[in-house]
Amino acid sequence: MNRKTMVLTAAAGLLTPALAACGSASGGGAGSGAIVVGTTDRFEAADFAPAPFDPAYAYDAGAWNVLRQTVQTLMHTPRGGGQPVPEAASACRFTDAGNESYRCTLRPGLKFADGEPLTAKDVKFSIDRVLAIKDENGPSSLLSTLDNVEVKGADTVVFHLKTPDATFPFKLSTPAAGIVSEKNYDAKKLRDGFAVDGSGPYTMKAEVKGNRLVRAVFTKNPHYKGDLKLQNDKVELRTFADSPAMSKALTDGKIHMVSRTLSPAQITELTERPPKGVKLVPMPGLEIRYLGFNTEAPVVKEKAVRQALAAAVDRGQLISKVYGKSAQPLYSLVPTTVTGHVNSFYNKYGEANTAKAAALLKEAGIKTPVKLTLHYTSDHYGDGTAAEFEALKAQLNSTQLFDITVQGSEWADFRPAQKKGEHAAYGLGWFPDYPDADNFLAPFLEQDNFLGTPYANNTVRSRLLPESRRAADRNVAVPAITEIQDIVAEDVPVLPLWQGKQYVAARDGITGVEWSVNAISDLQLWELGRGVSG
Repeated sequence: MNRKTMVLTAAAGLLTPALAACGSASGGGAGSGAIVVGTTDRFEAADFAPAPFDPAYAYDAGAWNVLRQTVQTLMHTPRGGGQPVPEAASACRFTDAGNESYRCTLRPGLKFADGEPLTAKDVKFSIDRVLAIKDENGPSSLLSTLDNVEVKGADTVVFHLKTPDATFPFKLSTPAAGIVSEKNYDAKKLRDGFAVDGSGPYTMKAEVKGNRLVRAVFTKNPHYKGDLKLQNDKVELRTFADSPAMSKALTDGKIHMVSRTLSPAQITELTERPPKGVKLVPMPGLEIRYLGFNTEAPVVKEKAVRQALAAAVDRGQLISKVYGKSAQPLYSLVPTTVTGHVNSFYNKYGEANTAKAAALLKEAGIKTPVKLTLHYTSDHYGDGTAAEFEALKAQLNSTQLFDITVQGSEWADFRPAQKKGEHAAYGLGWFPDYPDADNFLAPFLEQDNFLGTPYANNTVRSRLLPESRRAADRNVAVPAITEIQDIVAEDVPVLPLWQGKQYVAARDGITGVEWSVNAISDLQLWELGRGVSG
């Protein structure tokens, strides 16, 4: 989720203490009002992010979690994960053996939330719009294999692809392919502000303070027709300045559940000493964190410097010191549970191998210590980021091969500077758009990638990525996916650090908590209900 910054455009933090303290969630499980969910995601409409919830702009986990409740897609990830299934569509399939033509038929009687009919023309309009606007922050790169969209009657669309792409059904399940109406969205211009209209399971009313959203109320859409089964009529999403304030609101019964983001210390506390009436639910997760490099910046332009960093970093120490149970070491851009994963970085560099790092620098004739600033965002990924970068600084400097400084800045400053190439080395996270190895590789390596990196490998772009997308059976794609990971470990345009685990905390009496967040960090508010939750 750039998503996925995921990419991210909604960062961590918000809500004034007065607002955070007001109201009640009816004692946690009781009552019949809205189910209240807390988040530390930050939603801001500003010059750098004018349209947080426009599908042509939004490309981060927080904003996508709003869009998934309100804007319908042709496909969606089923409850237990796996291959996408029809949502606004009644059926979708490839119509050729080469995976270059994909046809979808819409469900009968689809309507937008305002009661206007939804037809195949709206699907074409929505996807053409994302490609036409092609916002540099937006998700248009997800649709890079699409040539054109053909409308056949009122209920059928055919997607003609430039090259075979077996992952295309996954892409149609993301908000990048969210269906909006020409009535509410301009074909060539973003819709500024927090308004969002679609045909999804909920409508959304935003409460805004200044240029920030402080509360979003999702109300059941009476016109919704799709595959999702709603277990509630209303859910409220409240934002908090930090995870301690959010956790306290849960303990005090002012909210029913917290999703993003609990700090490592809170996860430990809730595991070992849970408050009465509160449960912590662990879930599979595919979030990754990594260092990225501007490979044209003088200090890291030499591959040997990036390789030496890869050899010197101690992931195990970093995790034990900062993240504890909430993370595990990662030696590839592709997480361990995704088909095609291979520990390419471990295979090449081992773990915390100072002697190897020194040899790499010496062989390349690079004078040590190498002076380098690691940049990070101070308000986007939770409370552990600053401590993580201090730990990285300490362990790299202890090798005497590097002279590391760290610098944190707010997302509003950090992300534009990173995109412009002003940071030689920087920390980012990635929440996948869909659970396939392609989505952990292409966003970083293909042209017009999420990082805006100058790094380009022709073998990856011209042969391996297209080859990996041809096979509907993803096991067949493993050799190409493996080769890409090995190339990344050799060239080190990015340095993977850790893979996250997900935790959700909720009060007794709220059901469906275990389904409320899926493996790719999608918030599924429709799963939440009231009853005996065990």
